[in-house]
Amino acid sequence: MRFSDRLENLPPYPFAEIDRRMEELGREGVRLINFGIGDPDLPTPQHVVEELRFQAARPENHRYPSYQGMKRFREAAASWFMRRFGVELDPDREVLTLIGSKEGIAHLPLACLNPGEAALVPDPGYPVYRTSVILSGGIPVDLPLSEEDGFLPDLDSVEGAVWDRARMMFINYPNNPTSAVADLSFFEKAVYYARRHEVLLAHDNAYSEITYDGYRAPSLLEVPGAREWGLEFHSLSKTYNMTGWRLGFAVGGERVVAALGKVKTNVDSGVFNAIQLAGVAALEGPQDCVEHNRNVYRRRRDELVNALRLLGWKVEPPRATLYVWMRVPEGHTSGSFTRELLERARVVVVPGAAYGSRGEGYVRFSLTLPDDELREGVRRIREAFS
Repeated sequence: MRFSDRLENLPPYPFAEIDRRMEELGREGVRLINFGIGDPDLPTPQHVVEELRFQAARPENHRYPSYQGMKRFREAAASWFMRRFGVELDPDREVLTLIGSKEGIAHLPLACLNPGEAALVPDPGYPVYRTSVILSGGIPVDLPLSEEDGFLPDLDSVEGAVWDRARMMFINYPNNPTSAVADLSFFEKAVYYARRHEVLLAHDNAYSEITYDGYRAPSLLEVPGAREWGLEFHSLSKTYNMTGWRLGFAVGGERVVAALGKVKTNVDSGVFNAIQLAGVAALEGPQDCVEHNRNVYRRRRDELVNALRLLGWKVEPPRATLYVWMRVPEGHTSGSFTRELLERARVVVVPGAAYGSRGEGYVRFSLTLPDDELREGVRRIREAFS
């Protein structure tokens, strides 16, 4: 049987060897401490769960949902956006409900790229940016992120010929995997280049509410004129511990929102209404759960970073996201250090190279494991490497 060239062009799965070894150890009864998964261990707020229970029992919610999303959810998203970023949105034309932000990100290139057209994708970066471009028939072009530049792309250094080929550009701050943050001046520059070269600017803002030490993440749409060239993705997954619920939204100019919506109309049937109404409860209900999450992750961050530093390893405490991005010790590659942590400490991390060639030399720790497991992981690392 023959499959599409698009599948052949996808990058190889980077965790195959590690997964194989993890399975072997699991069969041997070895308990691993997994810092690799970015899936909150904290529960969804109870008032959100109760709203789902109530709404799921109502027969009127059992039918097909709106392709665009319930008006009630889109209004709640627009109101939250106004409270959070001070930007007014038309819920009918500038907000689109998503089956989680990953789904919207994956479908956007289908709306924006013709076969052979280019998209700038951050390296290192969330793998879906690159794979979605490939699956759309487009060509991903690396947008390098370096530690020296704070893992922000040097847009001034992008060659004119690259801009001429590009039709869209992905950015993501607060950033996965590097945990880098950006201020509004960066977004102003990004909008300038997008307008100058007529490139759609797609900003993944899934971690906007997971921030520390007084940092407050901005929105791309705070930049005047940004919605003409920009689309921003938001998710309830990390903010409200709703990863399994699959609910998010995209905001931006009417034309690009409609274009993404047209793709979605042809490939999915929307989000279960009861889940959308539970999302309304999350966005409009008490927000103390969000601050609680930040406090938990901040405490875990400090405990992990302090332990890694005591071993002499180079690591900075992140100001946002659920991750700690660390340069591997001298003499190691991302893969070799990941393997050594697994074999010597029975601890799992993600090798930086999994996020692109410029992630080589780093590993990513997630903070989304229970406190007792994190402390056990820290103990194992300390004993294995002291």
